Amino acid sequence: MIKLAYEELTGRIIACAIEVHKALGSGFLESIYEAALVVELQRAGLKVERQKPLPVYYRDTLVGEHRLDLLVEGKIVVELKAISELEDIHFAIVRSYLKAVGLEHGLLFNFAAMPLTVKRVIYQSVS
Repeated sequence: MIKLAYEELTGRIIACAIEVHKALGSGFLESIYEAALVVELQRAGLKVERQKPLPVYYRDTLVGEHRLDLLVEGKIVVELKAISELEDIHFAIVRSYLKAVGLEHGLLFNFAAMPLTVKRVIYQSVS
């Protein structure tokens, strides 16, 4: 069996997301789930940054800024959705965030789904 990086940390994050989903159910805006997940992650003793600014560069020129939903322990990008179903573009977006911030591991949650949809997203640069 392959051991995945940050297995314990991602397990803790997923457990927190499940708690939020159990308590709130589906039907709320992403921002509600985000705020609730921050509370749950902090209760679990995890360092979390919410709406972390992420500068975007093109050819060494700043061309814009995006905001990560959550960055947990400086290692895991967490993207939240509250939509009917995840699409390929959502995975591509998380991979672009990972590339921009220089990380490899992300989680994508869809709180509108029953049960909570949890997807792991990995970005590996091709050098």
